[in-house]
Amino acid sequence: MILYTALVQPFVEFGFMRRALVACLALGIGSGPVGVLLMLRRMSLVGDAMSHAVLPGAAVGFLFAGLSLPAMGFGGLIAGLLVALLAGLVSRLTSLREDASFASFYLTSLAAGVLIVSLHGSNVDLLHVLFGTILAIDNDALYMVGSIASFTLLLLAVIYRPLVLECFDPGFLRAVGGRGSLYHVLFLLLVVLNLVAGFQALGTLMAVGMMMLPATAARFWASSLSALMLISTVIATLSGLIGLIVSYHAGVASGPSIVLTASAFYGVSVLFGRTGILRKLFPKAHLAH
Repeated sequence: MILYTALVQPFVEFGFMRRALVACLALGIGSGPVGVLLMLRRMSLVGDAMSHAVLPGAAVGFLFAGLSLPAMGFGGLIAGLLVALLAGLVSRLTSLREDASFASFYLTSLAAGVLIVSLHGSNVDLLHVLFGTILAIDNDALYMVGSIASFTLLLLAVIYRPLVLECFDPGFLRAVGGRGSLYHVLFLLLVVLNLVAGFQALGTLMAVGMMMLPATAARFWASSLSALMLISTVIATLSGLIGLIVSYHAGVASGPSIVLTASAFYGVSVLFGRTGILRKLFPKAHLAH
């Protein structure tokens, strides 16, 4: 009975908790595989930069439609794609590396977005944009998050092989006539889409948390790509579930609770994972032959 009250009852009694749970599950399913590919491509900080780059588009959506998550999400999508394309263009036409280009654009985007929201909204509106409103997510936003997760899985299934090849051996892909730049752009599209979905729930400052923390935690438990994606997805969905339960019973904000839960999974993985610290410090004694 205690377990039912603690774990099940909040989702049975309250519709907003059920919608938040479905949103977290969809986010985990879409962001888990994308986060693994970001990590393996050494683009983790680029993902963080892109999560901030959606802010000015979201702010423009807020300017025209208020706290309408579909409008803000559409604006964030346009802004994120624009920053990704501009950063890539600058890095190819100049000597500046792509990560430095992303850093420059994301700082500009973050400042512009905060300025727009602060000029045309209250401090509460700014907090909603920066940290998300997952407990206030409505059906339209839920459909958007679910659609993004479904599209992510479908597109990954279509471009999986060339995308993985472009990730591990781009030189070979170019040698056999593969269009690596096309797959790179499609992958950036998936990143931006999932950041927009995460923005609906966690805000622009923490949207990348559901993507990168489970992926980095999974790295301590598995080495094959399929296992990494599976473990990352499981950790992401569990982080959403546990974070919602903690936020409900403790009366704290849901977005930070979800990200901190993912951080706890990461901490446990660092210590106890198959390639974690304790396994390095206290390796098992080899059997005598």
